[in-house]
Amino acid sequence: MESFKGRESATRQAVEAVTHDRLLWDEGKGTTATQWAAAVLYYGLGRYEEAYASAERGCENPQELGLSLQSRVELVEAAVRLGRTGHAAEAVRTIEEMAQVSGTAWALGISAATRALMSEGQAADDLHQEAIEQLDAAQARMDGARARLRYGEWLRREQRRAEARAQLSEAHEMLGEAGAEAFAERARRELQAAGAKVRKRASVTPVVLTAKEVEIARLAQSGFTNPEIGARLFLSPHTVEWHLRKVFAKQGTSSRKEIGSMPLEGMPTTS
Repeated sequence: MESFKGRESATRQAVEAVTHDRLLWDEGKGTTATQWAAAVLYYGLGRYEEAYASAERGCENPQELGLSLQSRVELVEAAVRLGRTGHAAEAVRTIEEMAQVSGTAWALGISAATRALMSEGQAADDLHQEAIEQLDAAQARMDGARARLRYGEWLRREQRRAEARAQLSEAHEMLGEAGAEAFAERARRELQAAGAKVRKRASVTPVVLTAKEVEIARLAQSGFTNPEIGARLFLSPHTVEWHLRKVFAKQGTSSRKEIGSMPLEGMPTTS
């Protein structure tokens, strides 16, 4: 995703493409997805006011559980950076409630990660570790990498520099491999602040689709229509179209006709 790379122009283009698709707006996905992407972009660039504003708008559609939850994570991170602890605490409570309803390792990991940001001492340490364990169990590699980055930042502030370097080094490697350049650069700067010598990674931009995007793209390659794909995967045709548009953006294509040549076998995926 371009927002993780810190590429403002490309992110804005993707946001505008979804914004002008009325079918997606009618389903309520448009606001949630685009504002979450904008929040990620601005947080990665260190523009916390803009990240907070975008995340706040991304929280307005709670029916979209996954993206709404992710928007609240960005809201908490930006609010903490801005010193808005009251707003952060309210969002953390909502995240915890949503996670308990979901009960998945991913949601519980996200909840632990945000609670860690609002905690101190041993409680914060335990929650950071819990977040990493749960997100690793969920195979949510990007979220796991960011959890390590948060933990490493916290450890450095606690003057536990050797432990910080271990977490930050792993975060830097994982984020770099995923093409999350803006966040990898944050990890690199934190590593330097923790006393490590680390070179800037060469810019790499691997295409990483979610498992659902790969599944839908494969069915599209086989010639299935959006309604047929939706029937197989228990999704609405509009949701299928939304996923396909994300595939188009990541692959640099513009239509279903070009999906046939996409190399999907062995493609790295994320949650």
